[in-house]
Amino acid sequence: MRADTRATWPKDDMTNETTRPNRSGNPRPQQGGKPRVRNDKPNTNHRRHRAEPEEKFIRRAIPEIDTPFTRMGIDPRVAINLPGLGIETPSPIQEKSIPGIVEGRDLLGLAQTGTGKTAAFGLPMLTRLLNIGRKPEPRTCRALILAPTRELATQIAENIDNYAIGTPIRQFRVVGGASINVQTQRLERGVDVLIATPGRLIDLIERGAVDLSQTKYLVLDEADQMLDIGFIHALRRIAKMLPRERQTLLFSATMPKLMEELADSYLNDPLRVAVNPPGQAAAKIDQGVHFVNQGDKAALLAEYLSKHVDELAIVFGRTKHGSEKLSKLLEKWGYKVAAIHGNKSQGQRERALAGFRAGDTKVLVATDVAARGLDIPEVAHVYNYDLPNVPENYVHRIGRTARAGRDGRAIAFCAPAEIGELRAIEKAMKAKIAVVGGEEPFEAAKIRERGGPAGRPAQGAARKRPARRPSRAPKSAPRA
Repeated sequence: MRADTRATWPKDDMTNETTRPNRSGNPRPQQGGKPRVRNDKPNTNHRRHRAEPEEKFIRRAIPEIDTPFTRMGIDPRVAINLPGLGIETPSPIQEKSIPGIVEGRDLLGLAQTGTGKTAAFGLPMLTRLLNIGRKPEPRTCRALILAPTRELATQIAENIDNYAIGTPIRQFRVVGGASINVQTQRLERGVDVLIATPGRLIDLIERGAVDLSQTKYLVLDEADQMLDIGFIHALRRIAKMLPRERQTLLFSATMPKLMEELADSYLNDPLRVAVNPPGQAAAKIDQGVHFVNQGDKAALLAEYLSKHVDELAIVFGRTKHGSEKLSKLLEKWGYKVAAIHGNKSQGQRERALAGFRAGDTKVLVATDVAARGLDIPEVAHVYNYDLPNVPENYVHRIGRTARAGRDGRAIAFCAPAEIGELRAIEKAMKAKIAVVGGEEPFEAAKIRERGGPAGRPAQGAARKRPARRPSRAPKSAPRA
């Protein structure tokens, strides 16, 4: 057991004294005529006062350990926390990324969620921050991590906290749905690591609550999703406020054209790392598709859920309204269910996730806001109640199961109108999904074989030129 050697906070001279002299200069009497007695016990709430003294930055004693992470350059004060988190050996993305990040190089990483990306950028970042040796200035942050969703930002913040146990590193998370006044007050002292969603960060910048001129490390996690949901303008605005001399790490699951332009603009001679080619699901996920009419999906889902009432399951819907309606229906049928979508407040989301993690609720109905960054190893089943419009989101959805070396099962419900989405998913994964139930429509089989949605001719087939629309009058007819 190692002693807690966190940075100490010097106590000030504030006390709990409440005695004030009256106009005659004598102490004010308490009730009963007795003067108040001065209490010399220090006030344990002295951090709340504005007159906070200078904080000391005390280095933790560096342990002498030899692990695969320390051999890659990770500070032993950080590496000593990893075995307790179940991290014994580096994952492929960590093994390829950490040495270059420790050296200070920019990095472009292509990998799916669940591959250990947070540790890949978090561990070397903490190592470099520990070498600074002084606290950050007020309203500044030394490292900025941007995430597209509140859930992913929360997950990153929890991991950074666990990696930095016993060190003076301070992190803070700012997301929408929470009190911006509380976030403003917390940023007054400055932080080492700021984890934020782009929209809330812009709000804080406009209020003057945070200054990015001293931010030397920038991490864009799940950058492709940030582009999908329209954060490109916010990213460009934030980038202009950062110093030119900085280290930038960009992680993405896919590499669209706009992603390449973003990488060229933000990164300087980056190290490129690709692990688990985009579009491929984890090997331990048992996938299947069940063909069903749209109106019969709820009853089919209840049938599946009744087979594993004691196991955790996530059900993905396409819309906020549909997900909320489905969760209420399942609750009416007696299932322990919670819902997460964009119409829920931050407090409601956090309570839903806390109950799901604790096992108080067994079914979580969610939109794609939970498709990335949700790390709950106990999740054994994922149901795609509605197939996603974006094929890549299918892989992220089913990636919520089969985590931490466990097995998982993912079932997709496919209505006749979703045959095109199913084919797009199979094309993106470059693999067919096994049929586990229902009858595949004849048209669906032809579409899957042909390689496209209904109405699209097979590859190599000649296209019939549409007939020209006849004019209202012959060209030779004289005009009136």
